[in-house]
Amino acid sequence: MLRNLTLAAFVCGMMMTTSAQSTELNELNPGDKAPSADMKMTNIDGQEWSLVDLAGENGVLVMFSCNTCPFVVGREGRSEGWENRYNQVAGMAREQGIGTVLVNSNEAKRKGDDSMEQMKLHAMEAGYIMPYVVDRGHKLADAFGARTTPHVFLFDSEFRLVYRGSIDDNVNSAAEVKENYLTDAISRMIEGKKVKPAVTKALGCSIKRVS
Repeated sequence: MLRNLTLAAFVCGMMMTTSAQSTELNELNPGDKAPSADMKMTNIDGQEWSLVDLAGENGVLVMFSCNTCPFVVGREGRSEGWENRYNQVAGMAREQGIGTVLVNSNEAKRKGDDSMEQMKLHAMEAGYIMPYVVDRGHKLADAFGARTTPHVFLFDSEFRLVYRGSIDDNVNSAAEVKENYLTDAISRMIEGKKVKPAVTKALGCSIKRVS
Protein backbone atom coordinates (compact mmCIF):
# COMPACT_ATOMS: atom_id res chain seq x y z
CA MET A 1 0.00 0.00 0.00
CA LEU A 2 1.16 3.54 -0.73
CA ARG A 3 1.30 5.35 2.58
CA ASN A 4 0.65 8.84 3.90
CA LEU A 5 -0.80 10.43 0.77
CA THR A 6 -3.11 12.65 2.79
CA LEU A 7 -2.76 15.66 0.51
CA ALA A 8 -4.77 13.82 -2.14
CA ALA A 9 -7.88 14.33 -0.05
CA PHE A 10 -7.44 18.10 -0.22
CA VAL A 11 -6.91 18.48 -3.95
CA CYS A 12 -8.27 15.28 -5.43
CA GLY A 13 -10.15 17.07 -8.16
CA MET A 14 -6.93 18.50 -9.54
CA MET A 15 -4.62 15.64 -8.84
CA MET A 16 -6.16 12.29 -9.58
CA THR A 17 -6.99 10.95 -12.96
CA THR A 18 -10.61 11.22 -13.97
CA SER A 19 -12.95 8.31 -14.50
CA ALA A 20 -13.19 9.35 -18.15
CA GLN A 21 -9.45 8.96 -18.59
CA SER A 22 -9.57 5.61 -16.83
CA THR A 23 -11.98 4.27 -19.42
CA GLU A 24 -10.20 5.79 -22.41
CA LEU A 25 -6.59 4.92 -21.63
CA ASN A 26 -5.09 1.49 -22.08
CA GLU A 27 -1.99 1.17 -19.92
CA LEU A 28 0.93 -0.93 -21.08
CA ASN A 29 1.25 -4.30 -19.38
CA PRO A 30 4.48 -6.02 -18.33
CA GLY A 31 6.02 -7.65 -21.38
CA ASP A 32 4.55 -5.11 -23.82
CA LYS A 33 6.95 -3.47 -26.26
CA ALA A 34 7.44 0.29 -25.87
CA PRO A 35 5.29 2.07 -28.46
CA SER A 36 6.53 5.20 -30.26
CA ALA A 37 10.08 4.47 -29.13
CA ASP A 38 11.51 6.26 -32.18
CA MET A 39 9.31 9.38 -31.83
CA LYS A 40 11.47 12.50 -31.48
CA MET A 41 10.75 14.87 -28.59
CA THR A 42 12.32 18.25 -27.89
CA ASN A 43 14.57 18.50 -24.84
CA ILE A 44 14.92 21.73 -22.85
CA ASP A 45 18.27 22.34 -24.57
CA GLY A 46 16.62 22.24 -27.99
CA GLN A 47 17.93 18.83 -29.01
CA GLU A 48 15.59 16.18 -30.36
CA TRP A 49 15.61 12.79 -28.66
CA SER A 50 13.66 9.53 -28.90
CA LEU A 51 13.54 6.71 -26.37
CA VAL A 52 15.78 4.72 -28.71
CA ASP A 53 18.32 7.55 -28.59
CA LEU A 54 18.22 7.80 -24.80
CA ALA A 55 18.20 4.13 -23.89
CA GLY A 56 21.26 2.55 -22.31
CA GLU A 57 22.53 -0.91 -23.08
CA ASN A 58 20.22 -2.39 -20.45
CA GLY A 59 17.08 -0.35 -21.04
CA VAL A 60 15.34 2.96 -20.50
CA LEU A 61 13.37 4.51 -17.66
CA VAL A 62 10.56 6.88 -18.66
CA MET A 63 9.08 9.14 -15.98
CA PHE A 64 6.12 11.34 -16.85
CA SER A 65 6.42 14.54 -14.85
CA CYS A 66 5.62 18.26 -14.77
CA ASN A 67 6.53 21.52 -13.05
CA THR A 68 3.86 22.12 -10.42
CA CYS A 69 2.08 18.97 -9.26
CA PRO A 70 2.41 18.57 -5.45
CA PHE A 71 3.10 14.87 -5.89
CA VAL A 72 6.13 15.91 -7.95
CA VAL A 73 7.40 19.09 -6.30
CA GLY A 74 5.95 18.62 -2.83
CA ARG A 75 3.50 20.64 -0.76
CA GLU A 76 4.84 22.73 2.09
CA GLY A 77 4.13 21.13 5.42
CA ARG A 78 2.50 18.08 3.87
CA SER A 79 4.67 16.36 1.28
CA GLU A 80 8.30 16.14 0.24
CA GLY A 81 7.35 15.20 -3.33
CA TRP A 82 8.83 12.44 -5.49
CA GLU A 83 10.93 14.84 -7.56
CA ASN A 84 13.51 14.89 -4.79
CA ARG A 85 14.25 11.25 -5.62
CA TYR A 86 14.49 11.63 -9.41
CA ASN A 87 18.24 12.20 -9.56
CA GLN A 88 19.03 9.39 -7.14
CA VAL A 89 16.98 6.95 -9.18
CA ALA A 90 18.46 8.21 -12.46
CA GLY A 91 21.97 7.90 -11.06
CA MET A 92 21.35 4.31 -10.03
CA ALA A 93 19.83 3.56 -13.43
CA ARG A 94 22.84 5.07 -15.21
CA GLU A 95 25.21 2.90 -13.19
CA GLN A 96 23.23 -0.13 -14.36
CA GLY A 97 23.31 0.87 -18.03
CA ILE A 98 19.78 2.27 -18.12
CA GLY A 99 18.94 5.64 -19.64
CA THR A 100 16.42 7.96 -17.99
CA VAL A 101 14.13 10.65 -19.40
CA LEU A 102 11.52 12.94 -17.86
CA VAL A 103 8.54 13.54 -20.13
CA ASN A 104 6.16 16.50 -19.84
CA SER A 105 2.83 15.66 -21.51
CA ASN A 106 0.71 18.48 -20.03
CA GLU A 107 -0.39 19.89 -23.38
CA ALA A 108 -3.30 21.80 -21.85
CA LYS A 109 -0.81 23.81 -19.77
CA ARG A 110 1.77 24.32 -22.51
CA LYS A 111 1.18 28.08 -22.61
CA GLY A 112 1.39 28.35 -18.84
CA ASP A 113 3.04 26.37 -16.05
CA ASP A 114 4.32 23.68 -18.41
CA SER A 115 5.71 25.86 -21.17
CA MET A 116 9.20 25.17 -22.47
CA GLU A 117 10.50 28.24 -20.66
CA GLN A 118 9.02 27.07 -17.37
CA MET A 119 10.42 23.58 -17.96
CA LYS A 120 13.89 25.08 -18.43
CA LEU A 121 13.61 27.09 -15.23
CA HIS A 122 12.24 24.18 -13.24
CA ALA A 123 14.89 21.76 -14.47
CA MET A 124 17.62 24.22 -13.50
CA GLU A 125 16.14 24.83 -10.04
CA ALA A 126 15.66 21.09 -9.44
CA GLY A 127 19.11 20.23 -10.78
CA TYR A 128 17.88 17.50 -13.12
CA ILE A 129 20.63 15.21 -14.41
CA MET A 130 18.46 13.67 -17.12
CA PRO A 131 16.79 15.04 -20.27
CA TYR A 132 13.42 16.74 -19.75
CA VAL A 133 11.42 16.58 -22.97
CA VAL A 134 8.12 17.87 -24.33
CA ASP A 135 5.58 15.27 -25.41
CA ARG A 136 3.63 17.40 -27.90
CA GLY A 137 -0.01 16.45 -28.12
CA HIS A 138 0.62 13.95 -25.28
CA LYS A 139 1.27 11.33 -27.95
CA LEU A 140 3.72 9.29 -25.87
CA ALA A 141 1.51 9.50 -22.78
CA ASP A 142 -1.44 8.27 -24.80
CA ALA A 143 0.57 5.43 -26.33
CA PHE A 144 1.75 4.33 -22.86
CA GLY A 145 -1.59 4.90 -21.13
CA ALA A 146 0.21 7.21 -18.70
CA ARG A 147 -2.23 8.79 -16.27
CA THR A 148 -0.41 10.86 -13.69
CA THR A 149 2.58 12.96 -12.82
CA PRO A 150 4.62 11.13 -11.82
CA HIS A 151 4.01 7.83 -13.62
CA VAL A 152 7.07 5.65 -14.28
CA PHE A 153 7.72 2.99 -16.91
CA LEU A 154 10.85 0.81 -16.87
CA PHE A 155 11.84 -1.03 -20.05
CA ASP A 156 14.54 -3.63 -20.58
CA SER A 157 17.15 -3.77 -23.35
CA GLU A 158 14.53 -5.07 -25.79
CA PHE A 159 12.16 -2.20 -24.92
CA ARG A 160 9.78 -4.54 -23.10
CA LEU A 161 8.01 -3.19 -20.04
CA VAL A 162 9.16 -4.72 -16.77
CA TYR A 163 7.64 -2.24 -14.29
CA ARG A 164 5.10 0.59 -14.19
CA GLY A 165 3.60 2.62 -11.39
CA SER A 166 5.03 4.66 -8.52
CA ILE A 167 8.62 5.32 -7.49
CA ASP A 168 8.04 4.10 -3.93
CA ASP A 169 5.34 3.95 -1.27
CA ASN A 170 5.75 7.33 0.45
CA VAL A 171 5.53 10.66 -1.36
CA ASN A 172 5.78 12.55 1.93
CA SER A 173 9.21 11.42 3.08
CA ALA A 174 12.05 9.44 1.55
CA ALA A 175 13.18 8.57 5.07
CA GLU A 176 9.89 6.78 5.73
CA VAL A 177 9.78 4.69 2.56
CA LYS A 178 9.12 1.01 3.21
CA GLU A 179 8.88 -0.22 -0.39
CA ASN A 180 11.30 1.05 -3.05
CA TYR A 181 9.32 -0.23 -6.00
CA LEU A 182 11.34 1.32 -8.80
CA THR A 183 14.89 0.79 -7.56
CA ASP A 184 14.00 -2.77 -6.56
CA ALA A 185 12.62 -3.32 -10.06
CA ILE A 186 15.85 -2.01 -11.59
CA SER A 187 17.95 -4.30 -9.40
CA ARG A 188 15.86 -7.37 -10.12
CA MET A 189 15.81 -6.67 -13.86
CA ILE A 190 19.60 -6.35 -13.96
CA GLU A 191 19.97 -9.56 -11.95
CA GLY A 192 17.73 -11.39 -14.42
CA LYS A 193 15.05 -11.96 -11.80
CA LYS A 194 11.30 -11.52 -12.18
CA VAL A 195 10.23 -8.07 -11.07
CA LYS A 196 7.74 -8.21 -8.18
CA PRO A 197 5.55 -6.25 -8.08
CA ALA A 198 5.61 -5.44 -11.77
CA VAL A 199 2.69 -3.01 -11.42
CA THR A 200 1.80 -0.57 -8.65
CA LYS A 201 -0.79 2.18 -8.49
CA ALA A 202 0.41 5.46 -9.94
CA LEU A 203 -0.69 8.36 -7.75
CA GLY A 204 -0.34 12.00 -8.67
CA CYS A 205 -1.89 14.82 -10.67
CA SER A 206 -3.73 13.88 -13.82
CA ILE A 207 -1.85 14.53 -17.06
CA LYS A 208 -3.48 17.62 -18.53
CA ARG A 209 -4.64 16.49 -21.95
CA VAL A 210 -6.48 18.44 -24.63
CA SER A 211 -9.50 17.07 -26.44
